[in-house]
Amino acid sequence: MAVASWSIPAIPRAGPTARGVLLGGAFLTAARPPVAWRCRATLPKRVRLGGVVARAGAAETPVAGSGEAGLLFSEKFPLRRSRTVEGKAWVRVDAEPDGEGKCKVVIGCDVEGKWVLHWGVSYDGEQGREWDQPPSDMRPPGSVPIKDYAIETSLDTLHNSEGKTIHEVQIKIDKGTSIASINFVLKEEETGAWFQHKGQDFRIPLSGSFGGDLLGTEQDIDVRPGALGHLSNVLQKPEGPIAEPHKTVPDDKGSRTKHISGFYEEYPILKTVYVQNFITVNVRENNGTTKHAVEFDTDIPGEVIIHWGVCKDNTMTWEIPPEPHPPATKIFRQKALQTMLQQKADGTGNSLSFLLDGEYSGLIFVVKLDEYTWLRNVENGFDFYIPLTRADADGTHKADKQKADDKSSQADGLISDIRNLVVGLSSRRGQRAKNKVLQEDILQEIERLAAEAYSIFRSPTIDTVEESVYIDDSSIVKPACSGTGSGFEILCQGFNWESHKSGKWYVELGSKAKELSSMGFTIVWSPPPTDSVSPEGYMPRDLYNLNSRYGTMEELKEAVKHFHEAGMKVLGDAVLNHRCAQFQNQNGVWNIFGGRLNWDDRAGRGNKSSGDNFHAAPNIDHSQEFVRSDLKEWLCWMRKEVGYDGWRLDFVRGFWGGYVHDYLEASEPYFAVGEYWDSLSYTYGEMDYNQDAHRQRIVDWINATNGTAGAFDVTTKGILHSALERSEYWRLSDEKGKPPGVLGWWPSRAVTFIENHDTGSTQGHWRFPFGMELQGYVYILTHPGTPAIFYDHIFSHLQPEIAKLISIRNRQKIHCRSKIKILKAEGNLYAAEIDERVTMKIGAGHFEPSGPTNWVVAAEGQDYKVWEVSS
Repeated sequence: MAVASWSIPAIPRAGPTARGVLLGGAFLTAARPPVAWRCRATLPKRVRLGGVVARAGAAETPVAGSGEAGLLFSEKFPLRRSRTVEGKAWVRVDAEPDGEGKCKVVIGCDVEGKWVLHWGVSYDGEQGREWDQPPSDMRPPGSVPIKDYAIETSLDTLHNSEGKTIHEVQIKIDKGTSIASINFVLKEEETGAWFQHKGQDFRIPLSGSFGGDLLGTEQDIDVRPGALGHLSNVLQKPEGPIAEPHKTVPDDKGSRTKHISGFYEEYPILKTVYVQNFITVNVRENNGTTKHAVEFDTDIPGEVIIHWGVCKDNTMTWEIPPEPHPPATKIFRQKALQTMLQQKADGTGNSLSFLLDGEYSGLIFVVKLDEYTWLRNVENGFDFYIPLTRADADGTHKADKQKADDKSSQADGLISDIRNLVVGLSSRRGQRAKNKVLQEDILQEIERLAAEAYSIFRSPTIDTVEESVYIDDSSIVKPACSGTGSGFEILCQGFNWESHKSGKWYVELGSKAKELSSMGFTIVWSPPPTDSVSPEGYMPRDLYNLNSRYGTMEELKEAVKHFHEAGMKVLGDAVLNHRCAQFQNQNGVWNIFGGRLNWDDRAGRGNKSSGDNFHAAPNIDHSQEFVRSDLKEWLCWMRKEVGYDGWRLDFVRGFWGGYVHDYLEASEPYFAVGEYWDSLSYTYGEMDYNQDAHRQRIVDWINATNGTAGAFDVTTKGILHSALERSEYWRLSDEKGKPPGVLGWWPSRAVTFIENHDTGSTQGHWRFPFGMELQGYVYILTHPGTPAIFYDHIFSHLQPEIAKLISIRNRQKIHCRSKIKILKAEGNLYAAEIDERVTMKIGAGHFEPSGPTNWVVAAEGQDYKVWEVSS
């Protein structure tokens, strides 16, 4: 998702977001808990629906003598939980001039962190809210220019009269200045979070009285989590009357009528930070009995609940052991147990011990802190699985040997589950049931089962590897299916985060069509075209209004025409997850839409989201037939009216991939790529070597689209960060000797990149390691997958080398399914051979290709080198 300027970017180290689906056979809708049925530990990824299986019981016990019992299992799991830090930001204007005749604007906050002011000014007589850099005598020491429109100034860390740490910056201005306003946002450098007010920049008018123009829109908007992570920061509007904004006169010079008023206002800040904790689980044989002693211990303070169940053999059926249960245990919807841990006497956390009959093969659990906080295994993003059988000499557990991944038995189970759901839904329909929530749960579960069925029969993550193909003439290649292109695409992202500010971006971009085509690009990704609350386009409102801050609809069509004449395809940026409403419903909720698609509140309320929620705007309810029909018609209209050849699909984590399949089937794009942004796996702040769980989630989404769309290879980007920054190039080969990202599993659907408008540009939410960009481009432009190049890099000092690498790729006919052989992956060196026609190396280590092939150097630079077969 393009992170709008009011949004909070994802922290690459943040754990994956829990999703509201089946847990222990029961739906948790409001709490959005983790997914119990996706337990990792070599077990089938499904859960049988049905009643409670009454077996041997579990009871709380002092576990006397457990110290002498044989230890079956012991592991200390890291936990990652969020903590909300409350504070305030403030703006103060001292209107009385000091000894130098200067007035003073003070901006600050009292929340811990490293804060930066990202700001600019507007002058008297200017229309709109474009920024300019302030004059040099107005800039505090240490300010850094950002292009030609803004500067960034670090806030000083101070202590107030109460001894509390605060952060402030002072800006001095002349009393008779011609500057009409100071515009700013706050940025917290350590997390990359941006703080604005109600989705708009703060504006401090320097003419007339303060008030309404400083504030944002009338509707409070929660700042949403971004595509890279999971912060929830909110700036809220203070109570009280709002003054009318000052209206400037075009010929007003400022000095004659300027009146700077004193002003002070505070704004609450809610900042989410992450805290590391642990939970230790021990399983022991209880002497003289057939029972096992299970022990939990965690350093998390306060109330901690274990949501748990047991399973037998390889069925992964959640079972509730019969009573007696441990104290403070509740049965959750007849599907799982919830047991509150007991606070330890020394106040250092919570613990629990109980006995469990030995006939069970495993215990599955998640940690519940409150209705909205559920903690899973940060290593793989799934629920905790604890084996309850002794490990043999080879390190495997007895139960594990019985857990073969039999896909046919999984299919039988899925079919049975779906049939049961359909029968249940049919009976309730016949009774004209009033329980709409239950029916919605069943429909959502059918969606989940269908997506899981895709993963069983289509997932390339186990043993399936795409076969390399060799095609002499790329011009005759036809798309394998709608949305997948020819395999030889090279994508240019044709904008950055600031492109809208010119108001004529389509004109500027269209003028570069021939240049981009001559460099070897085949597709350009253009910015979101619709009317939008945010100028960047990612808060769409009237979908059929294509006059945006990037230019008019006619200018857009002309730009598309230029690219087509240059032989390039054009992708439109389609935001299908959410839409901003124009009106409130009778309950005051903003979900009544205007324009040609004048949906009522069913479109923004309806069933629960089939993916992650986007909190800054109403989530579109794709389960509604009229919504899907309207969106298909809109996409087809854009294809015909504008001439788009395909789509870049924004924030696809927010809705089921099966809906994407429907939309692509209707609009028949030449190429489509989804932004499925998810956080990589970290342990105690260190990136895990194995990122299979991360790339599996992306592949699952591609599977749900029936393979009709690709996805941005976020896994590869994240691994490249650590490999290059820390000289850990061994990360670039997975356990099977394949590339560790999506391109190692499903290269024809992997769109590789190192930077985009969110991660780079002026947002800089997850910048590629500075000075190593060319190593990144050497990797993605020589490897399989579809490489995407960021606009800011193309039109910079990097252009000559990028053009050279594109030329090598085209000359040697490297494509999305090219065959790769990793030659070296060690501390300071990575080397690979592609299609036996190109060899590359990145890193400071020495490498030269060997063998009978006559290799010649095609490109080289700082810590990289590329060879090609001599013609």
